[in-house]
Amino acid sequence: MVQLHSVGQELKVSRFRKTFTKDDRLLKRSDFLHLSNRGKRIYNRKFIAYICKNDLNHCRLGLTVTRKVGKAVKRNRIKRLAREYFRQNRHIFRDHWDISLIAKRESVDISNKALLSDLENIFVRIASYKPD
Repeated sequence: MVQLHSVGQELKVSRFRKTFTKDDRLLKRSDFLHLSNRGKRIYNRKFIAYICKNDLNHCRLGLTVTRKVGKAVKRNRIKRLAREYFRQNRHIFRDHWDISLIAKRESVDISNKALLSDLENIFVRIASYKPD
């Protein structure tokens, strides 16, 4: 519980973490290679996602936006929006996944609203995926 000093009321803290720490990221090359070799591929017009269940108690996200997509400002915008969408909506995943999200060239010159819509599409498809 967090106490507000000005009002003296207490707020309940959400049971879902709203941070995106290093533990929530895929950082090692071996993790990305494992996903691309053994993971299930899910895609839409703007993104490709490789997913695989993990043994941790949370989902992890790895982002790949190559120079083919655009200059650094455009690549960073895509990564920033993807991280933020994942951070705010990780509660939709019932299982614990490692997710490698790869941006396609088509994702660069669209509005934030359209990009978030495509992110929602792919994350909902991941959340509803039933492994064999």
